[in-house]
Order: sequence, then C-alpha cells, then structure tokens
Amino acid sequence: MSKFKKKKSGELPAISTASLPDIVFMLLFFFMVATVMRQNTLMIENRLPVADQVEKLDKKGLIMYIYAGKPSSRYRASAGNQARIQLNDKFAELSDIKPFILAERADTREELVNSLITALKVDGKTNMGLVGDIKKELREVQALKINYSTRVGNALENISN
Repeated sequence: MSKFKKKKSGELPAISTASLPDIVFMLLFFFMVATVMRQNTLMIENRLPVADQVEKLDKKGLIMYIYAGKPSSRYRASAGNQARIQLNDKFAELSDIKPFILAERADTREELVNSLITALKVDGKTNMGLVGDIKKELREVQALKINYSTRVGNALENISN
C-alpha cells in the first residue's frame, strides 16, 4: 500500500499581479472621465448675494465671467484691501475689460458671438459703483447680455448680512 504525503509547509501561495495593470488603467480612465477641471483660480472673496427667483443657464461655454470683490487673504499683501476685478486668472483694471471681451469674441465661432453672455460674479459686499463702472465698460463694447450670478435662497438674507 502506498502512502500519501501532505504538504505541511504553511506558506501562502504567491499573489498573482497579472490583473493589476488592468485595474490601474480602469481607475485612471474613470477619474479622467469623472473629474471636472477648474476653469479659474478665484483670487477674490466671492460670497454671492441670495435670490429666490433664479434660472440656471444651459450653455456654460458661451459665458464670459467677470469676478469682483475684495482680494482673498492670500492676495491681500500684493493686491491691497479694496475691491478688485478679476478676469480669468489675474487681477485687472476697468480698462482691461474691453480687450477681454473682444478677445473672448475673437475666440468664439462667428455664429455664436451674438449668444455670448457676460456673467458678473460680484461679492455681496462690493460697492455698486464698481459694478456700474463694469457695466459702463460692457456697454461701450456692445456686450449687452449680462447675467448676475447668485445663490439660491431667501432674498431677505441679503439685508441681514
């Protein structure tokens, strides 16, 4: 009669890493598709006012953003403490608005130029004189479609803040 021997080595078998590259590429592809890239780095304080009758715009690609407010704490040393205008990723003066609008129009297809909307994202505590000056500059370049960005909520909250 023959004897059967059992292996009693106690070692764990080696883990197969053959599927590891597949898993890594699947995760990489998922995050590439699911991640939204930030368009602009906000350099100002931007606590938007509250409104209760708000509409959401559909075509975000046809919107030019102009930010206004006091510089955030990171930029106060270089930009000061007064309300500033931000176009894309840099601080700007009122005189920079016209070239900005004209450059945005030049980058847009000709048939979509009439659909461009200028969105003002203005901090709730910003002086309305600055907003009026921005609107005057926009009028001079015939950028007459203006959108004021707000948060959804009770409009009476603006009075208490």
